[in-house]
Amino acid sequence: MRRQVTLAISDGFFDAIIKLPKAQQQRVRGLIDKLRKNPTAPGLNYERIRNARSPRMRSVRIDQGYRAIVYDTGQGGLHLLLWAAKHDDAYAWAMRKECAVNPEMGAVQVFASQPDDPGQNPAATTTAAAPSVESAFNQLRDRQLVRLGVPQAMLKEVRTVGGEADLDAMRERLPEEAYESLFYFLAGESYEQLILEREAPAGPVDPSDFETALGRDESRARFVVADDETALQHMLDAPLEQWRVFLHPSQRRLVERHWNGPVRVLGGAGTGKTVVAMHRARWLARQMADPGRDRDNGRNQAGGARKRILFVTFTRNLAADIENNLRSICSPEEMERIEVTNLDRWVVAFLRRQGYNFQIAYDKDRDEDARAAWDRAMALRDPALEYADAFYAEEWKHVVQATGIGTEDEYLRVFRAGRGTRLGRSARARIWPVFAEYRARLKERRIKEVDDAYRDAAAFLQRERDALGADYASVIVDEAQDLGAPAFKLIRSIVPEGKDDLFVVGDGHQRIYGRSNVVLGRCGINIRGRSRKLRLGYRTTEETRAWAVGLLEDREIDDLDGGRDDNRNFKSLTHGPEPRLHHFGNRSEQANWIAQYMKEMSQRDEPLRGACVVTRTRNERDALADGLRDRDVEVHVLEHANPDHEHDDCVRLATMHRVKGLEFDRVLIASVNRRLVPLSAALRETGDDVARESAETGERALVYVAATRAKKELLVLSYGRRSEFLGQDDYAADLFGS
Repeated sequence: MRRQVTLAISDGFFDAIIKLPKAQQQRVRGLIDKLRKNPTAPGLNYERIRNARSPRMRSVRIDQGYRAIVYDTGQGGLHLLLWAAKHDDAYAWAMRKECAVNPEMGAVQVFASQPDDPGQNPAATTTAAAPSVESAFNQLRDRQLVRLGVPQAMLKEVRTVGGEADLDAMRERLPEEAYESLFYFLAGESYEQLILEREAPAGPVDPSDFETALGRDESRARFVVADDETALQHMLDAPLEQWRVFLHPSQRRLVERHWNGPVRVLGGAGTGKTVVAMHRARWLARQMADPGRDRDNGRNQAGGARKRILFVTFTRNLAADIENNLRSICSPEEMERIEVTNLDRWVVAFLRRQGYNFQIAYDKDRDEDARAAWDRAMALRDPALEYADAFYAEEWKHVVQATGIGTEDEYLRVFRAGRGTRLGRSARARIWPVFAEYRARLKERRIKEVDDAYRDAAAFLQRERDALGADYASVIVDEAQDLGAPAFKLIRSIVPEGKDDLFVVGDGHQRIYGRSNVVLGRCGINIRGRSRKLRLGYRTTEETRAWAVGLLEDREIDDLDGGRDDNRNFKSLTHGPEPRLHHFGNRSEQANWIAQYMKEMSQRDEPLRGACVVTRTRNERDALADGLRDRDVEVHVLEHANPDHEHDDCVRLATMHRVKGLEFDRVLIASVNRRLVPLSAALRETGDDVARESAETGERALVYVAATRAKKELLVLSYGRRSEFLGQDDYAADLFGS
């Protein structure tokens, strides 16, 4: 009689199948279908693996040369699909690995209590690895270590750990949750705090109950139960993008719960903030589709129209990428409830529906009419005030517009937070005519700056809500650091305060558009008690992360609510080569080197679309693109208005601004030269020392963003005089002068 089989697929299995040849990858689909129907079906060769440390390890045939490894839990036909490889490699993997339910935390764990080399003597290895200093975990009892995720079979070895290097040496054999907890304990976090961050089992753990264990957050971070044929096929279609399936427990706890008000989520580059935001949108859409939910959460008060979730970000390109990714994890019904857009586009569409007949100027320096209005206003400057032109522009942007000042009296009384030049009432009174004239000139031309348009939209919303009720049940904000106070006051107006209203994710270290620091509380967004931070990096290697973080070390970075943020305990989960720095005599030498690097990638059968060359300016990008084309390297230049085309197998070139939100296996930050990085004009066009310091932080943030796009390797290239961001370079200094 056939048994009904339930399959739980591990993240390790997805890691394994993407390394298989395409023919074997295709056969995996049929294998899974057969396993679910009957693991003992003819042709599967369902066999016990002799001498395996876990006696329930089994192998099944993919084809003559390849095998998949499954674990028979012995519980109602429940099997865990763990690994796939060539026959001998698959068997060697299975003989080293163990699978068990942790008796304290209740999670399913796969680990190797012995070193990967089966010829080594485990006892001798443990002795050799023992540090000369006292164990870092002597103050923890065995039960506490197990509760932190350490398998009982590895307790003795874990107690030989003297520091982070020892822990990293056994990382590949530890369950991920054990490594994370031990790392943070070494970094100074208390056992009590680490346990508070864990999902506590509701009662005693039954180590034989794999079915219950698979339902816990720590298990769901590593396993997905394949009980839906359509969902399973989606997973197999894109196994590289595991974010679609697996969420870390810390991420899942942010996503799958009701919050009694606005939430702010911080995290360094690559910690999965956008992933969390997308899964949050999906979870909310599912909750709204549940007929058991309160009517008011899914329907609008004025006639029963369905409410939606508004997902906003800063740029059009990011919005397009997010919408595409959401479609890959959401059903059509769920997507009908989610509207994805960048905020400026939403504002334009909303104001158009209100009959708004103003032109919106997004940048007065690039808008011809707005620039003319500003120049006319600046002609009214008091010649006795010796402030630079840049000072007036900064004062307008960071004080008048950021705080919504409309009258001279308001300007005389405003608190100018973060401004470096002190102004008394007399000086302010003599400055104000410039700003008043600028507003008047804009009004004559029927122009509004974008911050004014935000305020007008908020006013329309308030009137409309009073009459009709809100259109949206929730707003999710991505890349929050790139939005200013007027934008957040508008966002606060879009949805009433209440349960699951706002979900805001961002990172001040990635503020690259010159926005003033935002204090959410002053925008009517109270996040008290609902602030969280993601600390684990999934995109970049630890080596790249450390280099990038060093660019902003000792810089004042805000937390979006008036406090200070830092990258303490920000850790990446993968390792790779140290970032490589190369210096050249001129641009041509740099282009020669890049062309050779791309040819070597092709010789290794690596797709060139996995590499991106990043520059600070468009001019430098275009010059480099021409140089590479002259050297027979195919390039694709990423423009701001155009999405990337993944099918084009050629190297990408982008500016530091354009590369935001993207990721590549290999990133080459090119032309990191003095005067280009930091861009001399960005530092020169500032009104005082405080503004210059802020501008330099923004330039460092640009390099940080570019560096953290790299998943495997980061290369930093320069020619002529090397940027001061890279430290002193004796060769460059001697050849070109200091």
